[in-house]
Amino acid sequence: MYGRRGTDFMNDQIHTGDEHGELGDAEYAEFMELAAQEGFDAADVEGALEEAGHGPLPVLAVVGRPNVGKSTLVNRILGRREAVVEDRPGVTRDRVTYEAEWAGRRFKVVDTGGWEQDVFGIDASVAAQAEFAIEAADAVVFVVDAKVGATDTDEAVVKLLRRAGKPVVLCANKVDGPSGEADAAMLWSLGLGEPHPVSALHGRGTGDMLDAVLEALPEAPAQSFGGTVGGPRRIALIGRPNVGKSSLLNKVAGEERVVVNELAGTTRDPVDELIELGGTTWKFVDTAGIRRRVHLQEGADYYASLRTAAAVEKAEVAVVLIDSSESISVQDQRIVTMAVEAGRAMVIAYNKWDTLDEERRYYLEREIETEMGQVAWAPRVNVSAQTGRHMEKLVPAIETALAGWETRIPTGRLNAFLGEIVAAHPHPIRGGKQPRILFGTQAGTKPPRFVLFASGFLEAGYRRFVERRLREEFGFEGTPIHISVRVREKRGKKK
Repeated sequence: MYGRRGTDFMNDQIHTGDEHGELGDAEYAEFMELAAQEGFDAADVEGALEEAGHGPLPVLAVVGRPNVGKSTLVNRILGRREAVVEDRPGVTRDRVTYEAEWAGRRFKVVDTGGWEQDVFGIDASVAAQAEFAIEAADAVVFVVDAKVGATDTDEAVVKLLRRAGKPVVLCANKVDGPSGEADAAMLWSLGLGEPHPVSALHGRGTGDMLDAVLEALPEAPAQSFGGTVGGPRRIALIGRPNVGKSSLLNKVAGEERVVVNELAGTTRDPVDELIELGGTTWKFVDTAGIRRRVHLQEGADYYASLRTAAAVEKAEVAVVLIDSSESISVQDQRIVTMAVEAGRAMVIAYNKWDTLDEERRYYLEREIETEMGQVAWAPRVNVSAQTGRHMEKLVPAIETALAGWETRIPTGRLNAFLGEIVAAHPHPIRGGKQPRILFGTQAGTKPPRFVLFASGFLEAGYRRFVERRLREEFGFEGTPIHISVRVREKRGKKK
């Protein structure tokens, strides 16, 4: 199975950008022939390759004031209950971005619902939510309560949206029947185009609204990762508040700052720094400065999550900054998880390293083993943002992570490797059956995405084993790996 065909695969010229995603024409044809021989349906195989081979997904932000039904709408779009539906301060949320699909197209949803904070008044908190989400987005759904009509807060968000210049779909929520259509029509006055009457709770009108969303969303995000020859690579410096992001950015910028890009379009005017390091120009996506303007108490974690999500979506590499003088926190782990789920290359920088005594270093190493074991593949640098110590190690770590993120294994080489795994470490027998990996391919990069075709269900533990062996064999340092498995239907069904 793996022998001759694998050699043919390896001899095929690999190229990208064609209709088969990362697979060249000859490689694709060989792969589909192998799939047919193993009893897989061609449409199912193509669907698996298309799903795994997608590039970065376009991002949709759902914004609006509290109690208009944003989280309910997000759950409706996702087709499952994931977003927290609870309008009170302090609702903990591990995630603010979710993957969704409508009419065969996939996109990400940034949820800003379920949270209300009155430290600076409702207008300020809604504006802060909206601006952070809009930064990450390719298009925006603006949710207004049709029963209440447009409020002053809604008008303030409209001004934000106009400045941002992103496509906007206006959702007139809580329209439960024909009688509410007139209320929805009143929202033409906002000047954002046609209001789409929707009941997020019951699902009424959401299909038409999502059709409008697909028209507003670009086929792919405006940033084509690494698409411009010689264009600066984008790095997000992320971490919980007060770990030293601003200090690190200032230190790496030093006197060698090339230019500062003023990106208009939000009330905070975020600044992306073009900085020359190690003879290369990098674009550091701004994530510092949020706390200086919005000192929201219990909501700090929530706003930090939104801000981090916006930065990560715009970046190729996430440099996660962790304060090594303190214990690794749950929030540190959440931020790491957010970067992994977004599929970004990652470097972990432990700041304030020069302040540690021997005892703290010993305990930190134990913490890293236990708390950060799931990202042991990420390059690690021990730095001091204050003194500049070991800053020269940052660029090689970033370059290593980017190289891993962009690595692609030819299908033939991958299948020869899979054959060795199956022979040496077969899947445990479950229920009298032993599932086997039949063949596989790497359908995409940035991050590496693999599709394995198997004779039966592969347990999570075995998938982790395969991932670990992939890393041992091929490197993939500094990048998450996505592995999806397609199981062959019983042959009897095909006959």
